[in-house]
Amino acid sequence: MVMWHGVRKFGVVALGTGCGLGAYYYQKLRDNQQNVQMSWTVSDKPVNPCALWDNNWDCRNPKSLVKPAKNDTPQEQNRYNSDLEKATTKVARHIILIRHGEYLDLGDTDDTHRLTTRGRLQAQYTGKRLKELGIKWDKVIASTMTRAQETCDIILKEIDFDPKDVKHCAFIREGAPIPPQPPVGHWRPEESFFRDGARIEAGFRRYFHRALPSDKHDTYTLIVGHGNVIRYFVCRALQFPPEAWLRISINHASITWLTIQPSGNVCIKYLGDTGFLPAQYLTHRIPRDAKNVV
Repeated sequence: MVMWHGVRKFGVVALGTGCGLGAYYYQKLRDNQQNVQMSWTVSDKPVNPCALWDNNWDCRNPKSLVKPAKNDTPQEQNRYNSDLEKATTKVARHIILIRHGEYLDLGDTDDTHRLTTRGRLQAQYTGKRLKELGIKWDKVIASTMTRAQETCDIILKEIDFDPKDVKHCAFIREGAPIPPQPPVGHWRPEESFFRDGARIEAGFRRYFHRALPSDKHDTYTLIVGHGNVIRYFVCRALQFPPEAWLRISINHASITWLTIQPSGNVCIKYLGDTGFLPAQYLTHRIPRDAKNVV
């Protein structure tokens, strides 16, 4: 009997140990599988905290605008719900960004940076494309730089919008928004980043936000600006690392379309679209001299 009792006790210990080891290795296997599945991200965890969406990125989440309920009384709850309803956006906000047409960089001042013949044709094609989309524009905003102003003037001849109502904004002038990653060895305008970064960020905060609670229909804003600014705006709006802006390339006179949903979620419809341009008019770099320029 003593021997049988010892064997039974040993069996219970062995069974417990086996179950424990089995559970350990099963969990280890699951962790390894999970790591393999997530190996293409920057984290080996199921969710990268850096990738979490900030619902109040524009500081217009209704719950952040309304005074919290003081208590649980029906009157106070009704007040809170009513205020929340009034602060809630119900329609989408569409922001369409146009890069200026090709221009010549022949002088030291902005006045000398005028569109080439090809750049003017690019802008005309873009204007026709926007007209074909049949959009009723609520706002048109243009950078105050010469090439953006010229591009905007050409586009306005094609779309239904009064030139007198165009807003001219210095915040969205071309510049260097933030040091890019990976760094670019031949381009280190540290002074430009310091000078331009806050201005361009201010432009983003001015124009990128969800629609107003009073808006009854989707709103459409057209912004005619510059490559660096547009690329930075795209990264900021989509909550990508803003240092990645230089990894994006967009053509002259291209269309970039971002939509801000009532919830604050943002999606991109077009990124640097130039499918409407004939192939001979596709450009993205600045010609350094007048030779062989259309």
